[in-house]
Amino acid sequence: MAALAYFLLAVLLLRAGRRRRGRAGLFGGACLATAVWAAVAAGGAVRWPALLAAVDGLEALRTAAWLALLLMLAGGGSGGDTSGSRGRRAWLATVCGLAAASWLAAAEQRLLLLVAIRLGLAVLGMLLVEHLYRGTPPGERWGIKFACLGMGALFAYDFYLYSEALLFRRINEEIWAARGAVNALSVPLLGLAVARNPVWAEGLLLSRQMMFRSAALLGSALYLLAMAGSAWYLRYIGGEWGTLMQLACLFGAGLLLSGVLFSGTVRSQLKVLISKHFYQGRYDYRQEWQRITHAMAEDSAPLAQRAIQAVAELVESPAGLLWLRREDAAFHSVARWNMPLPLAAEAADGVLCSFLAARGWVIEMPEWRADPHRYGGLVLPDWLAGDDGVWLVVPLMLERSLLGFICLAPPRARLLLNWEVRDVLKIAGRQAASYLAHQASADSLAVARQFESFNRMSTFVVHDLKNLVSQLSLLLVNAERHKSNPAFQEDMLETLAHSLAKMKTLLLKLRRDELPERSEPLPLAPLLAQVVRDCAQLEPRPVLEPGGTELVVLANRQRLERVIGHLIQNAVEATPRNGRVALRLLRSGAAAVIELSDTGHGMSEQFIRERLFQPFESTKSAGMGIGVFESREYAREIGGRLEVSSAPSRGTTFRLVLPLHADAAAA
Repeated sequence: MAALAYFLLAVLLLRAGRRRRGRAGLFGGACLATAVWAAVAAGGAVRWPALLAAVDGLEALRTAAWLALLLMLAGGGSGGDTSGSRGRRAWLATVCGLAAASWLAAAEQRLLLLVAIRLGLAVLGMLLVEHLYRGTPPGERWGIKFACLGMGALFAYDFYLYSEALLFRRINEEIWAARGAVNALSVPLLGLAVARNPVWAEGLLLSRQMMFRSAALLGSALYLLAMAGSAWYLRYIGGEWGTLMQLACLFGAGLLLSGVLFSGTVRSQLKVLISKHFYQGRYDYRQEWQRITHAMAEDSAPLAQRAIQAVAELVESPAGLLWLRREDAAFHSVARWNMPLPLAAEAADGVLCSFLAARGWVIEMPEWRADPHRYGGLVLPDWLAGDDGVWLVVPLMLERSLLGFICLAPPRARLLLNWEVRDVLKIAGRQAASYLAHQASADSLAVARQFESFNRMSTFVVHDLKNLVSQLSLLLVNAERHKSNPAFQEDMLETLAHSLAKMKTLLLKLRRDELPERSEPLPLAPLLAQVVRDCAQLEPRPVLEPGGTELVVLANRQRLERVIGHLIQNAVEATPRNGRVALRLLRSGAAAVIELSDTGHGMSEQFIRERLFQPFESTKSAGMGIGVFESREYAREIGGRLEVSSAPSRGTTFRLVLPLHADAAAA
């Protein structure tokens, strides 16, 4: 099955290779080598056992062909990059050497060496497949993914076969027998990739992160292979203690490997080594920008601490301090990461802050101690100059001003602070400064909104007090004429008590710990009667027309009473003494309607549309312009609405429409 399938695919690719450059031909050559290997293995197993001697050599050729194809795809095929071509030739020579070594090991019947080499080739193949897929741009993976799956399946099954053989020191016949079927099952994936006519990656994009992971994986694999060989040797020479020594060796090796992999110092040294010897620049700027942005945007820790970590990771620093400018025009340490907070404060016009604001330089403390003249003879404060735990001082520049600075501890691995590292630190500092400034602005805005809310509430309270003062002033004027009237005296005492209760309620609203207003079923007829009695001293005197005695709404009594009082006060002030102000209670479906009409001077349609419901807009010289606005807002708050109809010189009618309480509406 495998021989026939790969042979047909090889014919298809080799025919296409005449019209394309190298890649299709090399792909077809790898398929043809696999077809020949599968055919010889099948023939030797079925009829000609003598052919089994050639299977090992053909398998070495097959593996070398697939690895060469992956290296060609990784290297881009051709091109004028001399160093890249030399690197590909070196890798191809290494692959061919390993394949030849496996063939020689098979010829000399050295099973363990043969299995170890083939296992290493399988691991190399899986790494190349992974790099090919990750190095392909996301938009082009549609054409490459099935080829990666097919080739990855070949090397993954070889890895399974030879790792099991290395563990038990023999080839499992059942796993070997299923190898042909597994290889055949990979052909549809490869054929689908050919049918899609993929655009192969012009070059393998080895990101630093992938290079670091691959180096760690390859090093771990080599280490485990070496430890496995040592454990086998201990078991071989250990006699009765052999198994115990083998298990102890393997377990100890695993613990040691785990400790090394989780060591921040080792990881830092490996990253520096890879960046120094495999890449021209130290940083992958796209990856670093994404990392810093993600670190600043997430909410796993306070922003100040995340800013320290984001900048510190650029130079593998394990600790840091953040200094920001406060209201006293001095810089204070506001956050720390694995470092104690100093008690000192740095003046904004001090030597250090002035230097950072003017130059925007990154100060390297060992360099400053060795030669202060590099920094223009800068004299640093004692808390910084005497602290050996500070390695770098990174300014946080916001536009052209200094927002703060970060002090970083020495890195885990020795790092040369060249121009590239300094520029990246400056850019990261500006990025962190923008996020910190945004947070400070958001905090200031929140405080301003709290003051705005308080001021708005106090404005409403002052407006209500003004209305109460007007009522009490009228009461005092009438008291001069009717002070000997017992009925008037009784009414005056009742009005004063009611006004005093209102004042106490208004003062309580200015307290921050006031409980939210609660709504309750409220009969409207008694409420309107009380409001009209409170306004009895006004001229013209408001009149409550009969009707709607059973209507109940869900509202807060004090708020609704204040709303209706505002509307009546405005109607009286807009109506001549010989005019009329009438209040009536109606029902409209499932809603109660409080209708207030007057015969005053009225309002134009433009005034109603543009100014009536705007806060702090008023036509009265002593008015505050918030009575109608508050009335409409409270009506909306309890599910109602405030309607108005008016015309100049013809009066005004306000309609306060409120939903009936559920039980009352049902009745």
